[in-house]
Amino acid sequence: MEDQLSAQGLVLNCLVLWNTVYSDRALEQLRAQDYPVREEDAARLSAFIPGHIGIDGHHAFHLPDLGGTHRPLRDPDTADD
Repeated sequence: MEDQLSAQGLVLNCLVLWNTVYSDRALEQLRAQDYPVREEDAARLSAFIPGHIGIDGHHAFHLPDLGGTHRPLRDPDTADD
């Protein structure tokens, strides 16, 4: 049981890190496009967005080879697939 909790904690920490990196990239892109990003709003963002975190399931990580770069950010003006 203790090993299982440790593994879930590791997965949760990885997901929070992933959300942090991509949230920061999204904010940088918005600022580069001269979108008015208020610092007090950005300070309230949370990297713990549980909507896509399935703690009770099986997790598989198949990462594409991106050549050392990040995947492109989603365009909010396009429909979700």
